[in-house]
Amino acid sequence: MAIEVGSKVQGKVTGITNFGAFVELPDNSTGLVHISEVADNYVKDINDHLKVGEMVEVKVMNVEADGKIGLSIRKAKPQAERPERPERPQRPRHNNNRGGGNRGESRQPQENFEQKMARFLKDSEDRLTTLKRATESKRGGRGAKRG
Repeated sequence: MAIEVGSKVQGKVTGITNFGAFVELPDNSTGLVHISEVADNYVKDINDHLKVGEMVEVKVMNVEADGKIGLSIRKAKPQAERPERPERPQRPRHNNNRGGGNRGESRQPQENFEQKMARFLKDSEDRLTTLKRATESKRGGRGAKRG
């Protein structure tokens, strides 16, 4: 009996590691059930779910050219037995505009490069002027004598 992808077969757990369990299949080949394919919920310790020598039903997920067989226990369960995942509420999508937020104001018409550059230079000069005034007042103004 050849192992085909998608088929469900009975197997015997022959070994358990920290990343999964090895299962012997009916044709005496061995496949791996990765820890993420053991149960529908998070599996911290695989020993809580499987024991060596236990018979399990597995679904063949893939058969690689080098003979490795990927198996799944959780996908072998019928749909009725698998718990439904709750639907996540849809989060609103945000646009990545760099404006100050969308507070109801309409967007200004697009500026060309020269207009943007002129606005930047004016803002920059205003900031430098404010900074110079603040710095000079802390030093005591222009030409103040220290005594």
